[in-house]
Amino acid sequence: MRIALLGASGRMGQAVLQAAAQHPGVAVTAALVRAGSETLGWESHGLRYSGDLAAALAGADVLLDFSMPAGTAAALEACLKAKKPLVTGVTALDADLQARLTAAGRHIPVLASPNMSLGVALLTRMAEQAARVLGQDFDVEIQETHHKHKKDAPSGTALALGHAVAAARGQPAPDGRSRSGLRQAGSIGFAVTRAGDIVGDHTVLFAGAGERLELTHRAQSRATFAQGALDAARWIVGKPAGVYSLADLLPA
Repeated sequence: MRIALLGASGRMGQAVLQAAAQHPGVAVTAALVRAGSETLGWESHGLRYSGDLAAALAGADVLLDFSMPAGTAAALEACLKAKKPLVTGVTALDADLQARLTAAGRHIPVLASPNMSLGVALLTRMAEQAARVLGQDFDVEIQETHHKHKKDAPSGTALALGHAVAAARGQPAPDGRSRSGLRQAGSIGFAVTRAGDIVGDHTVLFAGAGERLELTHRAQSRATFAQGALDAARWIVGKPAGVYSLADLLPA
């Protein structure tokens, strides 16, 4: 199964290139970077960095995207033209781009996830179940910690967890902003820490009268996300057009 990798020179791109060498049945056949990148023409893991999405997709079964939102938009258009699946792990996508990804699912298979860990996919499922059972009598706090270089806060994963909990409780999705003053009943809060080289920790805290439930996932290496992304890319090839999530890879 042949993968064209967009964002190959970044942290996650490098992790994917390294993981692909150990992943059975998978080969990265094109390493892509944004147009104008200073890394154009560089080589890594036996591949020369290119900005030609069309040429890369001509020799690939799927596009795996770890770039930036602007790169995701370009990747989506290229995949639609080539009729190839798109798997993207890019975070901080605005509402317009999310809507475009959903619309593209009418024509090609699309899987967009802010976190490519299967463990986080399971955490999300568990948080949804807890939210349905415990209801709005329990306060919910999404706590996340990442390395000091991460720009978005809360993380895309934290927001996705908050949205999943809200949907399970039948309430509007939280916007992720911190608030002062007394806590409002049914609100979903977010706590953010940026420090050191922490890869990514996420906890969904349900706090009620006299008890609390904490569901936690800790990522110890970016290889976790790289392996999950490769699993997703391999899984989506051959699927009918549609919008998928990482949870679709989990057993029912």
